[in-house]
Amino acid sequence: MQKLFSQEGAEWATVILVIVSGASAGHYAAGGMNPVQLMGAVTAVLGSVTAAVAVRVWPAPRRVRQDD
Repeated sequence: MQKLFSQEGAEWATVILVIVSGASAGHYAAGGMNPVQLMGAVTAVLGSVTAAVAVRVWPAPRRVRQDD
């Protein structure tokens, strides 16, 4: 369970998100879309890329040492 919520797990999850959203947008665009649908697909792909970038550049939580 710890691996699922780790930094590496989040990075792989966003990679999968980018691949799936790009592939599905490309698949449906090849089948024919009107301009509104196409802009929605582009927005979805850009959103998933934004999530992937955010996961990679977000700072890791700092551990605070307790001095007693």
